[in-house]
Amino acid sequence: MPEPPPVADRATPPWWTRRAALVMPVVVSLFVQVPASVWGLARLHPQIGWPAVVHVLLAVAAPLTLLAARRAPGAVVVAVTAMAVADVFLTPVYGPPFVSLGFAIIGAVVRGAAVWAAASVVVGWATVLLVASFGAREWPPPVVVLATIALAACFAVGGFARARRARMEALREEAARERQTAEQRERVRIARELHDVLGHSLSQISVQAGVGLHLFDRDPEQARAALAHVKETSKQALDEVRAVLGVLREGETPLTPGFGLAELPRLVHGAAGGAVQTGLDDRLGGDLPDRATQLAAYRIVQEALTNVVRHSGASRARVTLERSHDALRIGVVDDGRGTTESEVAASGGRGVLGMQERAALLGGRVDVRRRTEGGTEVAATLPWRADGHRDEA
Repeated sequence: MPEPPPVADRATPPWWTRRAALVMPVVVSLFVQVPASVWGLARLHPQIGWPAVVHVLLAVAAPLTLLAARRAPGAVVVAVTAMAVADVFLTPVYGPPFVSLGFAIIGAVVRGAAVWAAASVVVGWATVLLVASFGAREWPPPVVVLATIALAACFAVGGFARARRARMEALREEAARERQTAEQRERVRIARELHDVLGHSLSQISVQAGVGLHLFDRDPEQARAALAHVKETSKQALDEVRAVLGVLREGETPLTPGFGLAELPRLVHGAAGGAVQTGLDDRLGGDLPDRATQLAAYRIVQEALTNVVRHSGASRARVTLERSHDALRIGVVDDGRGTTESEVAASGGRGVLGMQERAALLGGRVDVRRRTEGGTEVAATLPWRADGHRDEA
């Protein structure tokens, strides 16, 4: 069963790795801040002094600090904010945008350090405005407004990126749960098929082998027929087991698609042996439901007859098939000691549970009850759906 590709692979470019997400802001910040800082100082403030040197060093140090953003996003945004404030007071001219501060804010919000980012930016920006109000450096109102909008935009971008990451993580977890659920359903389906195939076949083999041993000396011909039945049953069981195990090897092999109501006469006849006589009362008149309903009906009858042969102590069993409006009704009645669904569950048997699960998957149900006149009745109701495959034949 092929698995869908991870959600992240469909949502992000293949080149956007964890390392790229860490290094890209550093490269962009260096490319924007360093050349522009050097060019601005050389063109507008040619004399070289320690403020100019500090200005260039801050333009280099702030982007490099972003390399630690993954491990310590709060400390990084505090450090870069402090460098940005220092650059404002030390720069002899209005320098390029301190883009590393924007990346530090976005990274802190995305990585869950939004409180650190908000506290450091509020304190830093308030310090700049407070100092500017005392005339240390004049800040035109448009610059203040644009800078405030830019800082707020960085928080908005960080919040959007964090929400998107949370959505991607939720989708990834949901996809993993769906894959796990599908795998569990497949395991249950395979286990149910193996239980039905092996339980019924081994039961028939055991009964017919006992008959053969009992009649080996008195009636060799009857013993030979019983052994031939053992051979036929074991061959059929091997074919079914191979079909089921093919799912494990190839992942696409259908599970025994050929079994349906047309094979019920052979199944019912094959269940006869020893002290049990079986019969089939088919009231469908050749009308058949879809393949899924037929397979479920076949397996339900198979499991019910297996229980009759192995556990009921019955001498007779009869299978009835009839259609009631839009439902297929199946009845398996024996004259054994009688049992109920609760008694079967208490004994630890999973056959009845398997029948009920098969019926429930199609929207039907299976009931097991003790008959007042003696014996047990298995009553199954399955939805009747038209068999489109017969029209194609």
